[in-house]
Amino acid sequence: MRQIPVFVKKIWRTLVWRINPKEKAVYLTFDDGPNAAVTPQVLAILDEYKVKATFFCKGENVRKYPNLFEEIKQRGHSVGNHTFNHLKGFNNSVEDYIKNVQKADEYIQSKLFRPPYGKIKPRQIRALKNDYKIIMWDFITYDFDLKVTPDEILKEVKKRSRNGSIVVFHDSLKAEKNMLAALPEALKYWKQEGYKICSLVA
Repeated sequence: MRQIPVFVKKIWRTLVWRINPKEKAVYLTFDDGPNAAVTPQVLAILDEYKVKATFFCKGENVRKYPNLFEEIKQRGHSVGNHTFNHLKGFNNSVEDYIKNVQKADEYIQSKLFRPPYGKIKPRQIRALKNDYKIIMWDFITYDFDLKVTPDEILKEVKKRSRNGSIVVFHDSLKAEKNMLAALPEALKYWKQEGYKICSLVA
C-alpha cells in the first residue's frame, strides 16, 4: 500500500496526483480493463451504489471488447488511455511510447492518460502533456497483490482516504478476488464518511 509522498508531487507538478483538497470527494479509478469476466461485475457494483468512476483502459482490450467499452461509457463512467498494451515508460523510447499511446487513442479517444505502473520519463511527459491530462494517484490499493487480503485493502482505504484522493483499483483477472471483495466495503465506508465518489473529467 502506498500514498505518494508530497515531495514527489512537488517534483512532478505536471502530473495530476490529487484533486481539490478542499472538497470532500474521492475519485475512483480502475486500470487495465476492460475485461469480459471482471468489468461487468464492477459495473454492477457501481450501479448498486449509484456512483461513477473512471476506467483507464488498455487499447488492446478495447479492441477485443468494444461492446463492453461502449457499455462503460453508456453507464456514465469516464474512460482514459492506459497505452495500447500496458507499456512501461522506463523501458521504451519516447518515440515508441508515444506511438503506443496514439495506437490506444484510436480505440479509446480520451484526453485522460495514466502511465502503466506509474513509470514515465520526463521526455515522455513533455511529449504528452499538451494532448493529455496525465493522471497518477493519491494512493493505490494493491488489489493485484495476492499477498494482500481484502481486509487489508479496506484498512488502507480507511487510513489513506482524504479530500481529493485519486484511488486506484484494477478490473483485471489478477485483481478480481481482492477488488470485488474490497470495493463494496470501500464504497460503503466513503458514503458513511460523507465523501462524494466521483469520476474524472478531461
